[in-house]
Amino acid sequence: MDPHADSLAAGLAGLATAGRLRTRREVTRRSAGGTRLRVDGAELVAFCSNDYLGLADHPRVVAAFLAAAREWGVGSGASHLVSGHCREHHALEEELAAFVGRPRALLFSTGYMANLAVVTTLLGRRDRVYEDRLNHASLLDAGLASGARFVRYPHADAAALARRLGRTAAGRALVVTDGVFSMDGDVAPLRQLAAVCRAHAAWLFVDDAHGLGVLGATGRGSVEAAGLGTDDVPVLMGTLGKAFGTFGAFVAGDDDLIETLLQRARTYVYTTALPPAVAAATRAALHVMQDEPWRREKVLGHVARFRAGASSLGLRLLESATPIQPLVLGSEASAVAASEALRAQGFWIPAIRPPTVPAGSSRLRITFSAAHEVADVERLLEALASLPATAAEARGA
Repeated sequence: MDPHADSLAAGLAGLATAGRLRTRREVTRRSAGGTRLRVDGAELVAFCSNDYLGLADHPRVVAAFLAAAREWGVGSGASHLVSGHCREHHALEEELAAFVGRPRALLFSTGYMANLAVVTTLLGRRDRVYEDRLNHASLLDAGLASGARFVRYPHADAAALARRLGRTAAGRALVVTDGVFSMDGDVAPLRQLAAVCRAHAAWLFVDDAHGLGVLGATGRGSVEAAGLGTDDVPVLMGTLGKAFGTFGAFVAGDDDLIETLLQRARTYVYTTALPPAVAAATRAALHVMQDEPWRREKVLGHVARFRAGASSLGLRLLESATPIQPLVLGSEASAVAASEALRAQGFWIPAIRPPTVPAGSSRLRITFSAAHEVADVERLLEALASLPATAAEARGA
């Protein structure tokens, strides 16, 4: 017997026993802005996508992708610093920088790579990184990989952060937070965090993956909503696979920050550039986002309608004004059972379980899109009301 194989099998068996074994389901058709899916032969209304504005299949976005693919092919063929950086990439960086009001932006293949780039490039062993306890895994991994002293502070607690920053002044200090927390849907107290960072000469780095395109008066994200600028938040990361509906990520900041990342960030230097067609599609998505503000208004309208309906049913949602609406059920078994029961009624909302969320807080992570219709929201509320197990646990019965 192979002892290594045995240990892997035992680990998988442990996940299954704990109710934490995950299963991929095959999507064979996608339509209506990703809200209608055929999954394992069943037609489902999906409330689990991050395509908040319904742009992934927008005609202008698709047309831009196809036109660029005909001109540039389907791959970039090299890293940005070799021969992979084309006109579409450069134009997208300039347009993203203008959109978020910063001098420059730098494209990355994924948000995970962008977060690793920022923290591991800016910090070393003599420095300190301070992270919210509920930060995304990519931010936590970046902090650990940097070799800097790693300090976590209680979720959204600026006062606790100030106390931790005040304990030592050695080296650089970088405070890292999500703008919108991906599993809870709440927004970081950015104004308070920025004030603490100013008082302690620390940089503030905001991952606004789930805020850009949705929050703020013009959709420029949680930083805009907080009324902050580049001086307050020197490092801003945004992903393109959520409200933009495409793929990739970017970091925006001043000239020195972006040039430093371009020269030294290993996850930028040593990887193939995004396909030019993806960059072209993202440029189109950015233009649609600005031309059609009704999309942002529509998705936030769905959120308000859902929260009001859930309240009337006595369902306890976490506090969130974003398209992420978590219904915490507690146990893994309860979350899985609720998800399967909803699937039987034509809805796809996978159960979110540890280690993605803390033990005892398994949940349905319900997300909304501008591609949903009011009738979809009303039907979902009816389905939730019909689930006794879901209703009992969500009401604390």
